[in-house]
Amino acid sequence: MPPAEVDIDEELVRGLLRDQHPDLAHHPVRLEATGWDNATYRLGEHLAVRLPRIEAGARLLANEQRWLPTLAPRLPLPVPAPVHVGQPGRGFPWSWSVVPWAPGRSGEHETLAPDEAASFGAFLAALHQPPPDEFPHNDYRGVPLPTVRERVEERLERLSRLDTGLDVPLDAVWSVWRAALAAPPDGADVCVHGDLHPKNVVVDAGRLASVIDWGDMTAGDPAVDLGAAWMLFPPDAHGALWRAYGPVSDHTAVRARGWAVFFGVTLLDVGLAGDAPFARIGRVTLARTCR
Repeated sequence: MPPAEVDIDEELVRGLLRDQHPDLAHHPVRLEATGWDNATYRLGEHLAVRLPRIEAGARLLANEQRWLPTLAPRLPLPVPAPVHVGQPGRGFPWSWSVVPWAPGRSGEHETLAPDEAASFGAFLAALHQPPPDEFPHNDYRGVPLPTVRERVEERLERLSRLDTGLDVPLDAVWSVWRAALAAPPDGADVCVHGDLHPKNVVVDAGRLASVIDWGDMTAGDPAVDLGAAWMLFPPDAHGALWRAYGPVSDHTAVRARGWAVFFGVTLLDVGLAGDAPFARIGRVTLARTCR
């Protein structure tokens, strides 16, 4: 995680609310999570405040502010479309958001019930529609798989050099990855989330409650989101997901498995440097891609 480029604390959040949204300033404020790009503060029972902690995060939050109000009405699950957009102030240099609070826990801490696979497939079907004019483009997500080849294979090579304890069938993972690279693109770009790993879904008593962290949304290959099937559900549940999603070409299915390798390798590699939940998710994902 990169160091924060600006200091954020409860006093700053309260001050920004008093200045710009005094009707909300009486609610309790507490730090809920610090992510790669944003800090999230719980605001009372039903709201949260998202503030970028790095300049790159500010650009991604602007995507959410611009496009989630457009996407939200067509999606069958709650997403954090901003209730209010805050402006720079009190030394804080970027815009920030007040968003609905989604009850539950992130998917890294609570497992989705397998019968939620159909709900997830229906959600992706609703999302994966032709992108509006000026929809964001991301150079890292939704792109042709060969674009990320070097990063994936560098990590696979590093993992292959580990002595013991990896507990991942790397030879089989390599085979899945090479097959995915060989699968040609087909179909037009659609709206994709771009970062659908378990930390970005909210689970409440096993149910899919919300999909969050939309900064990487982009027009691109739907396979990048379909790869989440292997991160979120055991293969036995995938049939319900595909039926709810609708027809998928053989090439798209192979590329989706390749994107699952991308995320699995990335999460495992990062996780082994000190993030145990990420390492666990990476191992599970890679094992599932080989089944």
